[in-house]
Amino acid sequence: MGANEAADVRSGDAREAGDAVRRRIAVVAATPDGVIGSGGDLPWRLRRDLQRFKRTTMGGVLVMGRKTFDSIGRPLPGRQTVVITAQPDWSAPGVAVAPGPSEALRQADQLVAPGDSEGGPGLEDDSRRRPVFVVGGATIYQALLLECDELWLTTVHSRISGDVHLSVDRSHWRAVETVRYPASVDDQMPTEFHRLVRR
Repeated sequence: MGANEAADVRSGDAREAGDAVRRRIAVVAATPDGVIGSGGDLPWRLRRDLQRFKRTTMGGVLVMGRKTFDSIGRPLPGRQTVVITAQPDWSAPGVAVAPGPSEALRQADQLVAPGDSEGGPGLEDDSRRRPVFVVGGATIYQALLLECDELWLTTVHSRISGDVHLSVDRSHWRAVETVRYPASVDDQMPTEFHRLVRR
């Protein structure tokens, strides 16, 4: 992402205009070497992590790139989806489309999410609006990571190779929760779940 595009995200941010915005949370799973994907898919099987993703994002708004959406293949039930793509003729049923990161955040703030009226454990804000979850891929994380209030990072302890990488500068974040999980029948590799907030 170039400097002009980054500036566009910041200048277009509804926070600066005083408009109502949703809390923004980036959800990332990566190895210590920064591998987050391989061949258009996740290079691991982590049932616990997938279950946590489903439970915590339910009722919210997902922001993702087109390639990430294509790898999933459909809108995830119980959540609104905003897909960022530069292809002007791209569309998918049940999905909002944005041409860039700043527009995706604006749309996400304006959408009525399935869980807005009910909130959720540990996630509701004063207006009872569910968060925006930024869920990939690498280009989208690079554009929006520092626009997020929290980073939910699953460190996958593996030397597995991949073709999609992400570097996270932890100096911008402060850990408020860390939980370690061993490998098991359902989880191929040991992991650590880190909940981090912006410094």
